[in-house]
Amino acid sequence: MGLTLVGVNHRTAPLDVRERFAHARHEVPPALARLREAGADGGVLLSTCNRTEFYITGTPDDLPDAAWRQLTERLGDGRAASDFGYLRRDRDAVQHLYRVAAGLDSMVLGESQIQGQVREAWELARDVAGPVLHRLFQSALRVGARVRTETGIGAGHASVASAGVTVASKIFGELGGRTALILGAGDMAEVAAACLGEAGVRVTVVANRTYERAREIAERLGADALTLDEAWPRFADVDVVLSSTAAPRAIVTWDRVADAVTRRRGRPLCVLDLGVPRDVEPAVGQLEHVFLYNMDDLDAVAAQAAVRRRGEIPKVERIVDDEVQTFWAWLDARAVVPVLTAFRARFDAVRQAELAAALHRLPDLTPEEREHVEYLTRALMNKFLHEPTVALREAAASGRGYALLDGLRRLFRLDGGA
Repeated sequence: MGLTLVGVNHRTAPLDVRERFAHARHEVPPALARLREAGADGGVLLSTCNRTEFYITGTPDDLPDAAWRQLTERLGDGRAASDFGYLRRDRDAVQHLYRVAAGLDSMVLGESQIQGQVREAWELARDVAGPVLHRLFQSALRVGARVRTETGIGAGHASVASAGVTVASKIFGELGGRTALILGAGDMAEVAAACLGEAGVRVTVVANRTYERAREIAERLGADALTLDEAWPRFADVDVVLSSTAAPRAIVTWDRVADAVTRRRGRPLCVLDLGVPRDVEPAVGQLEHVFLYNMDDLDAVAAQAAVRRRGEIPKVERIVDDEVQTFWAWLDARAVVPVLTAFRARFDAVRQAELAAALHRLPDLTPEEREHVEYLTRALMNKFLHEPTVALREAAASGRGYALLDGLRRLFRLDGGA
């Protein structure tokens, strides 16, 4: 069993690259099916605004290449996806996922939304994840829960939406009495509504592709519910537009909103694009008195907001290290012990067969002499196997030994390995 992570995130790739890698829910099963066809034992795809990561179990050496090929196809411009990403194996892959779930690897330090995204990735992959990845993602959710219970890294609104509110306050100053239009009705939209509300901004319009979903949120906020096509004229009335849809391409275009912006007569409009792929085409930001910010623009703002929470990082890292050790102990017992048991059993079977043949050719040995010969063969076997056994256990415990275990299984045709 090998554990591999192939990924791209906001630290390694710009927004225009990340948005091409983003997978909608319906695209996840086919992507994982292709990995299974390439020889993977299991797979999970974590795709969020800021990252696309394949978690893969299996031993074929070309599994990472199979994942990179999929992402390169989505890039579609001749560049290699691997130039924008990273590869982690075994224990390093486990540690990476735990840091993600803890909010340490997010654009906004300590953001809580990632935990729901990790859960969704696991649930979408239930049929193809396999036992190791099931256990890994369950334990990652436990890491996130521990971090939010035992540390203060998520204090306040640790989210991109809260960074957007900070940007809006720099444009308008006091936000009390301002109004907002929200495009999209997912989790991010609800987080955004809460952040805006606490800042004194009243959400007056919620628009979504599906009217029923828009109405659910609008009723809770006392806002109007619209379809997306009905929302464009309302750009003339509000102070803030926050867009977070799952659209595959930009929906807020110059053609759709230019007339409404003109009717504002110079009043500033703050447009916060939290979509990946981007919801707002860059041309909208060229309209007079429109201040457009996308996910990358909010990175610096988010970093400033995280300063107060940085003191909690050592506590979080200790939780991550503790949980990595716990997972690896489970995996060690699951993978290493059966292989080593089969390894020793194979040698012992050979020893016993050769011993029986030798004793058959030495019929005159006394019982005591026969016992000495058997002890000698057993002692030699234990001597020969001791160093390989210790080396394999140490390598597995450090998270680097699973390729060796697979080699052992192949060389000696062992059964019972993971």
